[in-house]
Amino acid sequence: MTIGRVTQADLGELLPLMRAYCDFYAVAPSDEALLGLSRALIADPEREGVQLLARDGGSVGFATIFWSWATTSAERIGVMNDLFVAPEARGKGVAEALIEACRAECAAHGAGKLTWQTAPDNATAMKLYDRIRAVREQWVDYWLPVQAEE
Repeated sequence: MTIGRVTQADLGELLPLMRAYCDFYAVAPSDEALLGLSRALIADPEREGVQLLARDGGSVGFATIFWSWATTSAERIGVMNDLFVAPEARGKGVAEALIEACRAECAAHGAGKLTWQTAPDNATAMKLYDRIRAVREQWVDYWLPVQAEE
């Protein structure tokens, strides 16, 4: 298995994985919007973040890290906003390898920690995170649209 940063040449392989990830969460951004996100990261990895693509024969998984800061620990952090492994590649160490590659990217970027979240009903993912000794947080997420509703 190899893991590398996504480049423009990888977008054709990445898009089906991103689409499957969105399908898993029952959301439907356009392909162009997904590719726009990837292109923004490729264009400015030092300020925006990076996407990683895992290959084992073909493309089998991806992770996205966005750079941010945490006031509560006064440090730069990497936010692993996405982690997805194709169903046929699950249970083969791909997720663990992607998480380790994300940690390495964070270390190289000067981030003090890698953070992420998952859906509260994603028991499979939580078993993995517990197994690798990730620390479970106790935060509740909220969001608002940027444009005020009328």
